[in-house]
This record gives sequence, C-alpha cells and structure tokens, in this order.
Amino acid sequence: MAALFTGKVLMANRDEDEVETERELNWALENKVLLLYFGSGQCPRCRRFSPLLKDFFLRLTDEFYVERASQLVLVYVSRDETEQQQRAFLRSMPKRWLAVPFGDAFKRELELRFAVSEVPVVVVLKPNGDVIVGNAVEEIQRLGPACFQNWREAADLVDRNFRLAEDFDERSRRSFTDPLRRLKYKLDKKKRKKKKKDKTKEGEEEG
Repeated sequence: MAALFTGKVLMANRDEDEVETERELNWALENKVLLLYFGSGQCPRCRRFSPLLKDFFLRLTDEFYVERASQLVLVYVSRDETEQQQRAFLRSMPKRWLAVPFGDAFKRELELRFAVSEVPVVVVLKPNGDVIVGNAVEEIQRLGPACFQNWREAADLVDRNFRLAEDFDERSRRSFTDPLRRLKYKLDKKKRKKKKKDKTKEGEEEG
C-alpha cells in the first residue's frame, strides 16, 4: 500500500506531523485495509455522513469499544476550500486519521485514479492497492462496523497479534515510558550493587 504514496507526504494526525519516509509509510499502512475518504467539512452530504464514519472508525479502532484495534487506516482527501477549514474538520475527527496535506496536487491524482466526481466517497483498498469497494458510503450507512469483516476477508490480511489499539500514539507511549523503565533499571542496579557491597563488607568483618 505504501507504494501508492511513494514520494508523497501524509499528515499523521491533527497536530500535522508529517509521515513521508518509506519506512514510516510502510509502518502506517502495511497489512491494513485502507479507506480513502474524499469529503469536505462544508458539503451538506458530508456533514451528515462524517459523524457516521467517525463512529464507524472509532468502534473498530478505539480501546473504549474494542480490545484490539482492527487493521484499518483512513486517509482523508479533502475538498475543503481553505487550509483552515480542513484543519477545523480534522480536529473534530479521530486523531488516528491521516490526511493528504491541503493544496497537495496528489489529491487531484487520487480523484482521477478513483474516478471521484462528487463527495462523500469512501474507497476501500487492499494492502496491495487493489479496490475492494469503489464507494462504501452506502454500505457503511447500512451495515456499520459489520462490513469491515467482509473487507478484511477480501483483503486477505495476515492476522497479526497487534497490541491494544495500535496506532501512531504507540511510538509516543514507548518514548514516554522508556526513560522511566531505564531509570527503574538503574535504581534496581544500584540496589543490587549496594546489597552485594554490604554482604562483602559483612563477610570481611566476620573474617
């Protein structure tokens, strides 16, 4: 799937961190069903559909609803008129959503490639880029999260033992807790050294 985005930049979250290296893109997209959401915060039909898509995504990926996040990633391809409108829309959506940067010509490439003329459109793709559903808006409205199982089977995903709600925040959590673990290790090491030293001292006094 990362091949579709080779040489491109995606925004990793609402804080607008960039995901552009091949390694990061592979990490983000590999072995997952990809949803390309073509929409706009100003489009009346999108305003009705976007809350449904938000709930759909959260029920499949958020630890409040599921023990293990589904192998699902979403990239927002906006038709917003301004960068501020795109930013405001993304702030109201799940943080795990990716997005094509505002004004990026790649947006037009994707629209042409998947024959998008009106919005909202949700294109469902296999990890290799093959289309599973050309527009899943009606299916999501009708079936909700239940339709993901059909996509998962069609995508032939490898069922990996993913950690709870795997997402971009996982790296942040690791980087935050690693220093604490290292500190604990150092303290434990010092305690062991002190105990060993005390025992040696006791042995010398007894001798």
